[in-house]
Amino acid sequence: MKINSLVVLMLTSMALLSCNTTTKEEKKSENKVISKETTEGYTLFKNNCYACHSVISKSHDEIIAPPMVAVKRRYKMAYSSKEDFVKAVVAWASDPKEDNALMRGAVNQFKVMPKQLFKKEDLTKIAEYIYDNEIEQPVWFESHSKTMHPNGMGGKKGMKMNN
Repeated sequence: MKINSLVVLMLTSMALLSCNTTTKEEKKSENKVISKETTEGYTLFKNNCYACHSVISKSHDEIIAPPMVAVKRRYKMAYSSKEDFVKAVVAWASDPKEDNALMRGAVNQFKVMPKQLFKKEDLTKIAEYIYDNEIEQPVWFESHSKTMHPNGMGGKKGMKMNN
């Protein structure tokens, strides 16, 4: 009898341990191929950009720079190819000046972003990460965006400004 109980216990344990307890979210992330460049880009992005372009602000009144999701939307409107998008973001972050600002409203509200002392290689990784990935946004962003920019950012949808 003891051997039968032991066998039943072992089989039950094996069955429980082999059950698939992966959640849907875990399955989604398993299917994503995360490259070293993506990881580096995200780390650089999170550690350097979110200090000013915060996603945890409670309202538009608390921010000191536009959310990065807004920056991405605006730059993608003006630069549809990844190559052009990356070049433009790197150029802006390398030498931000009011004269070459794409986001005039942000410059009017927050002033020109301080020049960033990043290596061009790091800025490129950040810009590529932004282009290739969904960017976190503050909880208030969608309603603010619809209220303040009912026709899209920059006025008319798809309008290319100040390239």
